[in-house]
Amino acid sequence: MTDNATMGEYVPLPTALPANRNDKHARGETVKLLLADAGHCLSLALAREANRRRDTELVIVEGTQVTARILAEAKPDALIVPPLAAPARLAPAEVMAHADAVEANLELCREYGVPLVWCVSDELYEDGGDGTLDEHVTPAPRDESLKRLIVAGDSVRQRLPRHLIVRLGPLFALEGAHAWLPGLIDTLLAGETVRAAEDVILCPTSADAVAMALIGMLQQQGCGAEAWGAYHLAGTEPVSPYTFASVVRTQLATHLERQGRDLTLGTLQALHHHHDHPLRRVLNCRRVLDAFGIHQKPWRLELSRMLDDWCRLHDKEAAT
Repeated sequence: MTDNATMGEYVPLPTALPANRNDKHARGETVKLLLADAGHCLSLALAREANRRRDTELVIVEGTQVTARILAEAKPDALIVPPLAAPARLAPAEVMAHADAVEANLELCREYGVPLVWCVSDELYEDGGDGTLDEHVTPAPRDESLKRLIVAGDSVRQRLPRHLIVRLGPLFALEGAHAWLPGLIDTLLAGETVRAAEDVILCPTSADAVAMALIGMLQQQGCGAEAWGAYHLAGTEPVSPYTFASVVRTQLATHLERQGRDLTLGTLQALHHHHDHPLRRVLNCRRVLDAFGIHQKPWRLELSRMLDDWCRLHDKEAAT
């Protein structure tokens, strides 16, 4: 991917492909994916996963909205649009622009016969639920910006039978837009206070785990699964953002201690927005297991692995 890539340009990633891709694809062994929003943490995770495989090719574009030329030239097996993270906290214009882009992609996918995979934030379940949230429970937010995303989702369901709407918990990764972890780590290392809600219960979700799951789902679709529709994909063990941040701080302190680095990390401050009853946004991910055999990854294990990677990277930087 080049620095000057634009919405109107695409760059095939350097994945190792079989010499005769078309024959392989005819047997369902290779899938070619067009990926929007190059800088998103999920896009970077998908690129890493594709580069580790011999059965997946990615074509990636910078913007959320693709063009007819790109779709016609790439001839992908699916178009993937990463989620708009924390849409409830974004400017309405940004949310509206994302929904417009999704609907424009939808029309192109209809014209060229390409399945659309749209990942969406669990924040669309504005009021949460007392139990786990099943796929058949369509979000019904009050916020006008979030309602616009629901309208876009309704259009996808009604106008494009071959679609996947994948609802995700808050994504975490070490790099990319909306990655959660980099800002959290930087704040702690700077000795500043991390403020996080203690009365919201959600499912932190590893971007790497989502990337593996999406490719696995689309590989099975390419082999004739035809299991289209809405799916929930999130990490196990629901927690509050405050608890998640606390675990990050504890594990980071342990890693730094092992390295012999004497550093006082920032403190945590619990925020309370729902005094009467905690808001629960816990996604039931049983359907993705039943349809594709995909198990959810424990976020604590994924977090520990990422912090190991972070420490190794910073050790190398310190040694150079």
